Amino acid sequence: MSVQELNKQICRDYFKAFLARDTDWMAAHIAPDFVRHDPGLPFEVRGPEGVAQLHDALMPAFPDMELPLLDFVAEGEKVLVRLRVQATHTGPFGDMAATGRRIDIGVLDLFQIRDGVLVEHWALLDNLGMLKQLGAIH
Repeated sequence: MSVQELNKQICRDYFKAFLARDTDWMAAHIAPDFVRHDPGLPFEVRGPEGVAQLHDALMPAFPDMELPLLDFVAEGEKVLVRLRVQATHTGPFGDMAATGRRIDIGVLDLFQIRDGVLVEHWALLDNLGMLKQLGAIH
């Protein structure tokens, strides 16, 4: 298997580990100095602990979250993943009370992987679409 195929598999496994809050996988495959660049978050995601914190911030609001993975493009140390976030808003999300509404938004995640370990992540989510779907804006 090529390095690019291995890196794509690490990305697939990342999303499974995220949904399951698999901290053992995170500790083994996310660098301690890993950083997620995400302009939509009110906090910084660093290292495996930061990814677990992100899980803990999102999953109570969207406990039925599914992440269909649509496309993977790999070159060198980087993998671009196009996916969707599909979930029902049944718990508090920041200052927003549960709405019971479904969201289905597009995401582009660019990962950098070095020696089988995630070292950096750039996330672009359709936050405007999500806020519209939640009824927060019109």
